[in-house]
Formats: sequence, structure tokens, C-alpha cells
Amino acid sequence: MANPAADFDETHNPWQLQATEIKYQNPWIRVREDQVITPGGTAGIYGVVTMKNKALGIVPVDAEGNTWLVGQYRYPLSEYSWEIPMGGGPVELDVLESAQRELREETGLLARRWTNIMRLHTSNSVTDEEGFVFLAQELEQGDTEPEETEDLRLWKLPLAEAVQLVMEGRITDAVSVAGLLKAGRLLGV
Repeated sequence: MANPAADFDETHNPWQLQATEIKYQNPWIRVREDQVITPGGTAGIYGVVTMKNKALGIVPVDAEGNTWLVGQYRYPLSEYSWEIPMGGGPVELDVLESAQRELREETGLLARRWTNIMRLHTSNSVTDEEGFVFLAQELEQGDTEPEETEDLRLWKLPLAEAVQLVMEGRITDAVSVAGLLKAGRLLGV
């Protein structure tokens, strides 16, 4: 089968921006409404959520093959969620520095070895959010430092079991799903 991208200019933007207006913003997001001409040539609107932080996920794995999940109630979903340690890092800061802070805050873990295993976009039809997932190894336990808005539970389990939770649909967070599957593949789980 031929490669469909071979004869296609991936840099061509078929959307034409006519006007843009900020509708809402807070310290974490900005929501704008763009007046556009669609690729089909019709006038339309496009709502875009611009994130003021990078999404960061960490898959910590110890020498025995265990990882840690963080559980918390997710307000927008109205449900409890098990996820890899994650958070946001200001766009102007180094993503590794922010990931190290998030791992320490949520789990108390410090890692001597860090590998950036993934760059991803979380919901690219409505947001420009860019995410990064790190594999953290050679771990040392310290104290957690959760933010005041967080009520977290920690779960230490074999990485293979965390991957199985993904396969069973019990872990649904996109960054966690992608990160756990990639870490599992890289580590042969």
C-alpha cells in the first residue's frame, strides 16, 4: 500500500482565520472563539482551549518492576480516576524539571534516571495541550507534598497489572493510558 503522506504537504493549513476573540481565561486555560473559513469553503466558528501549562505524566518503575498510580476524584468527569503521577508545568519551564517536581509532590519519589518516552496531544480537536511522559527509574522514597486542591491516594502495584487495568478499561485518562502502554512495551511487560 502506498504511503498517503508521501505526496501530501503536511504543512498546508486549509483553515482561514478571519477573527479571534478571547471568551474566558483563568490561571490555567484560555478559551477563544475563532471566526474561520473551513476547508470546505464555508464560514464557521471554532472554539479553542489554550493551555497555560504542559501536561506531564510520569511512569515510575522500581527495580522489582512496580509502579505507582495516583487516585483522585476528577471534578469535570464526576468520577474517581486512577492515573500515573501527573500534573502541569509552566510552558516556560523545562518539562523534565516540572516532571521531577510532580513526581515528588504526588508520590514522594525521587528518581536518578529519567527518560522522556513520549510527546502527545491530549485532545487536539479542541485544545493545543502538549504533553510529555517520562519513565522514572532508580527510585528513592521521600515525603509527598500534595497541593491543597488534591486529595490523593497512592497505589503501588506491578507495572504489568497497571497495563492490565488499561486493557480492562479501568484506567481511562489519556496520558496514563498512553504512558503505561509505552512504558510496558519498552520494558517488555
